[in-house]
Amino acid sequence: MTAAAKARLTAIIVAAGGGTRMGGEVEKQFRLFAGKPVLAHSVEAFLQHPATERVVVVAAETRMDTAKAAIGDLAGDERVLITAGGDRRQDSVRAGLALAADDAALVAIHDAARPLLPQGIITGLVAAMEESGAHDIMAALPVLPVTDTLKSVKDDRVTGTTPRAGLGRAQTPQIFRRAHLQALYESHDNGSEITDDIQLVEADGGRIATIAGDERLWKLTAPRDFAILSALAGDNTVPEGTAQMEAQTPVPDIRTGTGFDVHKFGDGSGPVMLAGVSIPHDRSLAAHSDGDVGLHALCDAIFGALADGDIGSHFPPSEARWKDAESGQFLSFAAERCAARGATILNLDLTLICERPKIRPHRDAMRERVAALAGISVDRVAVKATTSEGLGFTGRGEGIAAQASATLLFAPANTDGDADGSG
Repeated sequence: MTAAAKARLTAIIVAAGGGTRMGGEVEKQFRLFAGKPVLAHSVEAFLQHPATERVVVVAAETRMDTAKAAIGDLAGDERVLITAGGDRRQDSVRAGLALAADDAALVAIHDAARPLLPQGIITGLVAAMEESGAHDIMAALPVLPVTDTLKSVKDDRVTGTTPRAGLGRAQTPQIFRRAHLQALYESHDNGSEITDDIQLVEADGGRIATIAGDERLWKLTAPRDFAILSALAGDNTVPEGTAQMEAQTPVPDIRTGTGFDVHKFGDGSGPVMLAGVSIPHDRSLAAHSDGDVGLHALCDAIFGALADGDIGSHFPPSEARWKDAESGQFLSFAAERCAARGATILNLDLTLICERPKIRPHRDAMRERVAALAGISVDRVAVKATTSEGLGFTGRGEGIAAQASATLLFAPANTDGDADGSG
């Protein structure tokens, strides 16, 4: 028998939040997703796991009947208890801990707003606590790596860059030694806010293990998250529900723009600027700015997705101040326009068309430079190169062309704060 099967686990599912960012009269944990209420998914996931002895659902006092109806037949399982939570997440966790099974060595705390809970996550967390020599581990949680560049921002202005090495994105469920967590809650000053139960173990100096997280543990926060999570789950159908429900779960606002630019070689000697990188060459490109066809095409792709003119309308070649200008500032400006419109750059794809210079030796440097200028992770940037097989002006070595595409995800209009007690 596996360690997971022998373990005794109480799962506390926190479902007492209001979720104001989601909007509407029905809280997100009670809305339909993939054919059943959000709350029912995680309750079912824990009940299916052999380590689970008890599942405690913590709902708002006025939503006890709603919670029972949401989990349907699962409410008839003798392992399931439903109790009233409090105004804050920590109050709800306290209420759940009070009903943890006395012989449960472990307790898992999970957000109801994360409906897709793989069995492997539960198994991995239990194993992290129960493996040989792990008795000094007081908690464990799933963590995803941070892939995006992190910026410090104040008053809508970037004030610095935070290195992402050593950082992780915490998910739930988070698992604890039941007696230890109960003791930490009993000694904690209840006037101090707790947004994450791991914080208590951190403050106590306890050892905390991590396992690899899962993108399917995406948290439902805004209306678009229902469609995103459906895609992660491989469910491309529109979630069932009332007309009001469907109106609050729109298809993600994803837009794509394309860009094209060309510059001929001039009489001067190189180097040439391509995708923000200086490349040695015997001839330079003739242009008003630095002639970076790659960045110019990317800018036009972004402006196209924004329906925001083109690079010439923002940086007219008729203006002397753009003479010999470094094109990196153009791409940074385009990224700022995205942020101002509530748009996230999902992908930038650039193709350079030329016989010379050779692009392959500089491809990685180009990707890194474009990513830095656009404020996105390098895995969201593609740089490719091709020739025109000796045909046309590029084939004759008279110049360089570039074509690009940009894919943007626009945030929904409702961006109010989230008073979500589900964590």
